[in-house]
Amino acid sequence: MPVENMQESCSLDNYLAMPDHTMDGRIAAARAKLGKDALILGHHYQRDEVIRFADFTGDSYKLSKIASQSSSRYILFCGVHFMAESADILAQPHQQVVLPDLNAGCSMADMADISQVEECWSKLLAAGLDTPASGGLIPLTYMNSTAAIKAFCGERGGLVCTSSNAKAAFQWAFARARRVLFLPDQHLGRNTAHVMGIPASETVVWDPYQINGGLTPDRLRAARVILWKGHCSVHQRFLPEHADKVRAAYPGIQVIVHPECRLEVCQKADAIGSTERIIQIIEEAPAGSMFAVGTEIHLVNRLGKRFAPLGKKVITLDDAGCLCTTMFRISPQHLAWALENMVEGRVVNRIRVSDDIKHWAGVALNRMLEI
Repeated sequence: MPVENMQESCSLDNYLAMPDHTMDGRIAAARAKLGKDALILGHHYQRDEVIRFADFTGDSYKLSKIASQSSSRYILFCGVHFMAESADILAQPHQQVVLPDLNAGCSMADMADISQVEECWSKLLAAGLDTPASGGLIPLTYMNSTAAIKAFCGERGGLVCTSSNAKAAFQWAFARARRVLFLPDQHLGRNTAHVMGIPASETVVWDPYQINGGLTPDRLRAARVILWKGHCSVHQRFLPEHADKVRAAYPGIQVIVHPECRLEVCQKADAIGSTERIIQIIEEAPAGSMFAVGTEIHLVNRLGKRFAPLGKKVITLDDAGCLCTTMFRISPQHLAWALENMVEGRVVNRIRVSDDIKHWAGVALNRMLEI
């Protein structure tokens, strides 16, 4: 089957010029024609106009696993680029993964460029941090990273982790080496190190835009956790004063935040958890419970609507709200365009990870499953 992408921009422009609601019937018609051949995945942070068409919703790893276990030929991932890459890494040979808009990237994943990471690693090796005498060094990467970074870690004895098993990943690494290089989210890495009792004096941040990461040899030698200077643009916006403000406005409210938030915010929270864990906490709470949630605004608003009839109040931790602007790029128009091209025998915006990167990224993912 021929593979095409944004060269179809003229026809895509015609879609983008039309209102969202005019796509509903076209999406439904295309899905009916494709049947089980097409599977639509919607990440929790996706906008409502798109996620309502999803066959499954969830976080990136959960959705990739669901897709790989399905019989569908086409996987339409309404998320961001690294998520579609993960789906392709886990996909069966007959499956093709599509990202409805190639501009839907992830600012956090983009903060760890593979060439910068390779340069960092060479500097760490030159400093002797990987030698038996120094205790060794293992790279770990968060799921929110490019396939190239996942492969980098897999090839060098490391693994991939999710926000819910980061602590287990750290424990696995420390059983094998004295030091960890954690990519690309400094906040998840710092929060995990803090929970494990690793002091701040043994946690440093490598800035790829400074000479030697902005660190002295003594600071590097003293470190057990080397954090990459990356972050989620959504979660970094939450501040400690947001927790103080919401508690003053709603006495008795529980603050739940994602571990991609700053350490100072997490320390103010009643609970910290992945998107799936946040949902679980609210589901299990009794009627009358109130929650201020520090994560992406589309998910928070959706939870507010879902649990209001059950007598539970769910609001955002920050009144200004924070949306994932890159994921927001995917629209009903992009989804309709991708589906209708499939109906006509064309696969647009296919995401394909090279065999070598797929192999080593798969190694890193399989190691995660072992823990």
